[in-house]
Amino acid sequence: MSHLGGRSVEPGVTLLAHYSPTFNDTTVHADTVCKADHVARLLVGHDAWNVVRPAPASSEELERVHDDEYVSAVRTGVPEELAASNGIGWDDSLFAAAASSTGGIRDAALHALRRGEHSGALASGLHHARAEQGEGFCTFNGLVVAARAALDHGATRVLVLDLDAHCGGGTASLIDGVDGIEQVDVSVIGFDWYPSRSDARLTMSTAETYLVDVEAALSAIPRPDELDLVLYNAGMDPHEHAGGRSGITTATIATREQLVFEWADGAGVPVAFTLAGGYQSTQYDLDGVAALHLLTFDAAAAA
Repeated sequence: MSHLGGRSVEPGVTLLAHYSPTFNDTTVHADTVCKADHVARLLVGHDAWNVVRPAPASSEELERVHDDEYVSAVRTGVPEELAASNGIGWDDSLFAAAASSTGGIRDAALHALRRGEHSGALASGLHHARAEQGEGFCTFNGLVVAARAALDHGATRVLVLDLDAHCGGGTASLIDGVDGIEQVDVSVIGFDWYPSRSDARLTMSTAETYLVDVEAALSAIPRPDELDLVLYNAGMDPHEHAGGRSGITTATIATREQLVFEWADGAGVPVAFTLAGGYQSTQYDLDGVAALHLLTFDAAAAA
């Protein structure tokens, strides 16, 4: 079992999904941000999930991961090119929105760690952000903020499992040399590619091999029963109609989520997950994308 006791949840326990309307209280809009509101509406009245409001991440927490100059730029808008380096722009509400969504995954992580039960955060736009700037619609890297918070609260080994369509190069850069944090990443689009190393293992996959590659990546994780926490970047954007590759269907994603939570439960490790990528298309509006994200919530609750 993990150092903090592993999974210990009783059947029928209501799980927590961390969300605040502040996540989307900005004019800087992208599907990455806006869909949180749609997922929250779908979770209202869900038998297995209770939506709770997280505390925002503090400047001190953000500055442990990001350069002071960058955090200041997001807060003030100066210099403009740095403040808007996430690729979707800046306004005077962006800092509060990004700090709030970062607090969501941090609170989900600490709840999972303390209670030994899966927990969710309706946060997105995390894994491309680097120490010195935002990138790829990502402002702050809440995955690394959450991992560091877990280490502060007694975890000794935290895994970031990244199944977003795109590579998590921002996360890989931020955990380099940080004892106790590792990443496993299966991607189908090469944006933010990075070379694999012992603590950040990247697999580039295809629609034809996707589930085989996910299962192989999970099976290759050494000593999974020694993990204290998994932070799962549960992107829907591998889906063929949500930004990904033709042939990765809803059934594929549903099987992926089942594989992840069966693996986690077999290892006795709690999972804190985020929404990550997933975008509108001619086939899906934001409600359709939000319905895809419910596959993660359903799999976590069924585990």
